[in-house]
Amino acid sequence: MRLYLAVFALLAAVHCEELINGDQVLRINAESEDHIQILKMLERDVDSGLDFWTHAVSTERPVDIRVPHSSLHAVKDFLKKNNIPFTVMINNVQELLVREREEMVRNAEIESKTKSFSFAAYHDLETIYNFMDTLANHSKLISKVKIGSTYENRSMYVLKFSTGGVKRPAIWIDAGIHAREWISHATAVWLADRIATDFKENRAPVPSILSKMDIYLMIVANPDGYVFTHRSSSPLYRFWCKSRSATSNPKCQGVDLNRNWDAEFGGTFILLFSLVATDSNDFALLNVPTFSLGPGASDDPCAEDYRGPSSQSEIEVKNIAKFIMSHGNFKSFMTLHSYMQFLMYPYGYIGIDAPDWPELHDVATKASKALNSWHGTVYKVGSIFHTIDQASGASVDWAYLRGIKYSFAFELRDTGEYGFLLPANQIVSTARETWFALRYIMKYVCDHPY
Repeated sequence: MRLYLAVFALLAAVHCEELINGDQVLRINAESEDHIQILKMLERDVDSGLDFWTHAVSTERPVDIRVPHSSLHAVKDFLKKNNIPFTVMINNVQELLVREREEMVRNAEIESKTKSFSFAAYHDLETIYNFMDTLANHSKLISKVKIGSTYENRSMYVLKFSTGGVKRPAIWIDAGIHAREWISHATAVWLADRIATDFKENRAPVPSILSKMDIYLMIVANPDGYVFTHRSSSPLYRFWCKSRSATSNPKCQGVDLNRNWDAEFGGTFILLFSLVATDSNDFALLNVPTFSLGPGASDDPCAEDYRGPSSQSEIEVKNIAKFIMSHGNFKSFMTLHSYMQFLMYPYGYIGIDAPDWPELHDVATKASKALNSWHGTVYKVGSIFHTIDQASGASVDWAYLRGIKYSFAFELRDTGEYGFLLPANQIVSTARETWFALRYIMKYVCDHPY
C-alpha cells in the first residue's frame, strides 16, 4: 500500500507538466477483482494525470490508459510489483498526433485548391457545417435544421432527410457527443452523403425507407467540445471528451453529455481513499466521505464522466431532448461513439434485461453481421451494462425509457491499436461498414411499425 501511495504522489506532482511527447497508452489486463479495484482507485484520482481510455470493468476486458511520459516508469513499476499484466498499445502518442495534424493540413490545402471535399479526412466544425450547407442547398430531400445553441453559443444543427409530410415516423442518428471520438463525426459526414446519394440514384433501401419515414442526422452533438479538441494550444486537449460549461470547480470545465440525460440520474455518497501528508513527508490513507458517485457516473466536476449538477442541466442535452420530445414520433434512436467495436442496446444503468431485449438483441446481432459482411470487422453485441460498462444518464436509456423501442449505441473502430487516434485512411471503411448495420436497422424499423 505504501508503494501505491508513492505512485499517487508522483503522478500528482507531474500532472501539471502538459508534455505529451513520449506519452504511451498501456493496455492492462486485470486478472482478478483485486486488480480491478486497484485500477478503479487509480481512475478516481482525477489529479493523477492518467487518462483512462477504457475502464476497469471485468477481467474479460482490457483497460487502456494514456500515461504521461514523466510517469511511465512509476506506473509500470507499480503494475509489475502488483503483478498486473500490461503491454504498450501505443508507443508514442505524440507521433500519432503529429501525423493526424499534418494530414489535416495537407487535406485542407488540397480541398482549398480543388474546391472539393474529402470523406477520407477529418474536418473541423466550420468545414463540417459548410458541408451540411452544401448538401442541403443542392437537394430538395435535405434541410439543415437548427435545434438550439451550445453553452458557448455555437449553433446545433441536424440534417433532416424527408420526402414530405409533418412529424412522420422518424429515425434519429447522432455522433460526436464525446468530443475526442473523431471517427464518429467523420462517419456521420460520410453517412449524410451516402443517404443523399442512394436516394438520388434510387438505390435500395433508402428510397423505400424515406417513403415511410424521415431520417434526422446530427453530425456534431457536442460542438463546443469538438472545437476545443481542434483549437486548444495544448495537445492534451485532443483527448477532451466533455462539454465546455462552467462547473462548481473553477479548475474543471465540462460535463459528460452522455451521463446528463434524465435516465436514472441518481447518486449516493460513498467513501473514497484520500491522501494526506504527514510530518514525516510520508502519506497516510484516510477514509473520508468525498463526492457523490452513483452507478455509472461521477459527481466530481474534474472526473471524465462527470454527470453534471442535475439531469439535463446541460443546454446541449436539453436542446436534443426537447427537439425529440416535441417531434413525438421517433421510432429509432441511434448514437455513434468510439472505440471498441460494440453494438449495444438498453439498459446501461442496470444489469437487468429490457422488456424488448429478445427483439433488440436479434436486430443488433443481424445488424452486426451486415456490418461484418463488408470488411470482416467483428462487433460484440449486448446490453450497454453487460458489454461495456455501467452507465447512468445515458442517451440510449433515455430514448428507450420514453418509448423509442429501437434504441442502439455503436462503438466504432478500433479495438485498441489506435484508440481515439484512428488514421484517416480508415474513415471510409469504418463508415461504409457502419452504414451496412444502420441500413439493416432502419429497414427493420420501417417493416415493424409500432
